[in-house]
Amino acid sequence: MAEEEVAAMVGELRGSFRAGRTRAAEWRAAQLRGIVRMVEEREGDICDALHSDLAKPRMESYLHEISLAKAACTFALKGLKNWMKPDKVPAGITTFPSTAQIVSEPLGVVLVISAWNYPFLLSIDPVIGAIAAGNAVVLKPSEIAPATSALFAKLLPEYVDSSCIKVVEGGVPETTALLEQKWDKIFYTGSGNVGRIVMAAAAKHLTPVALELGGKCPAIVDSNADLHVAMKRLAVGKWGCNNGQACIAPDYVITTKSFAPELVDSLKRVLKRFYGEDPLQSEDLSRIVNSNHFRRLTNLIEDKKISQKIVYGGQTDEKKLKIAPTVLLDVPLDTTLMAEEIFGPLLPIVTVDKIEDSIEFINSRTKPLAAYLFTKDKKLQEEFVSNVPAGGMLVNDVALHLANPHLPFGGVGDSGIGSYHGKFSFDCFTHKKAVLIRGFGGEATARYPPYTIEKQKILRGLINGSFFALILALLGFPREKR
Repeated sequence: MAEEEVAAMVGELRGSFRAGRTRAAEWRAAQLRGIVRMVEEREGDICDALHSDLAKPRMESYLHEISLAKAACTFALKGLKNWMKPDKVPAGITTFPSTAQIVSEPLGVVLVISAWNYPFLLSIDPVIGAIAAGNAVVLKPSEIAPATSALFAKLLPEYVDSSCIKVVEGGVPETTALLEQKWDKIFYTGSGNVGRIVMAAAAKHLTPVALELGGKCPAIVDSNADLHVAMKRLAVGKWGCNNGQACIAPDYVITTKSFAPELVDSLKRVLKRFYGEDPLQSEDLSRIVNSNHFRRLTNLIEDKKISQKIVYGGQTDEKKLKIAPTVLLDVPLDTTLMAEEIFGPLLPIVTVDKIEDSIEFINSRTKPLAAYLFTKDKKLQEEFVSNVPAGGMLVNDVALHLANPHLPFGGVGDSGIGSYHGKFSFDCFTHKKAVLIRGFGGEATARYPPYTIEKQKILRGLINGSFFALILALLGFPREKR
């Protein structure tokens, strides 16, 4: 799509928005119901697209993408009318008599640029929030997941109002053309490097952004945890989430030197049970998305400093683009594996002398999107929650916090800006407009020049919340000459 075509499309959407098509609760609800129907009626097509793009297991596609998308729509439909109502707030003594409220106003025409690792959910979830908030939307699915991208281009216009909700397919040229336009908000999910490009483009137009990025998500495992349960949850949260190609998957584990051998043994047993003796043949593991990412990951473990640290796995199949679950122990901290987000099935284990040292280790690095802790120690839990900055955190499990629509999902620092899910998605695409309403009564002469000593006393009293000053002001003191 050329830049002129993109500009014309945005102009059309602005016309639809200005005409008020997207503002009514009925329109918003109709679009959300349309998405629910799409998910229900085309589940097979969605699963096929996800399998084509990532060899994603059908059950994983349903659990991690389809069911969550439907749940997001259902939650928004239930809450929509209440979310849209103005919030009444105290008016304050200085503006008495008056009423005050916060009105949730749609931003206008918004752009959603989604990621390839969960190409269905990460596309439709922010679109659901944008629609619920009453915006016109352009969705740019990831070209790295072409089957899902094509599916959106085909299906979405069949189920929603295509005069207000559009899909643009393509790669870098199309994304560049989209970013040249002025939007009322840009929502981007992906890498920090592209996030910087998006933010720079948005800055030209003073466009607000929500950036859902990633980072190296740590998982602390204390020696007093229920180790077998902890390893099952850790494994399914790492390799059961798109074979580690997930922004919230644990990127590395921290435990004590003395406990590490026991942890490794337990993790090996769990992985053999989950994925068999030859995990490359397992139908429960997604493949690596493409050959570029496959080479990136294999280059990491072929580094001599790293290959000798493998304690489990390491098998690869370039034809199938598959890499087995791979566990590494005491990888040098100055390697690329420990410097950058892995985004794949490799899991380094870092050891410390005392488990409390793990918090300092995490805090010496950039703020992660998610942080995990397995422990029975309430004091350690409190210290973890209080002292580890992260987009979100979970104690004694992995990844499940994103399934709670009452919790915001988003990053902090290098892991992102802004949050969504549930009502937070609605708020993400809404301007909170302050509204103060007064009548023509309650004139206070002290408000107007000339500011005599008497007026100054009354005004100072009003500002300081004096009820006596309010009475004097309402009675018209000091009396003004007519």
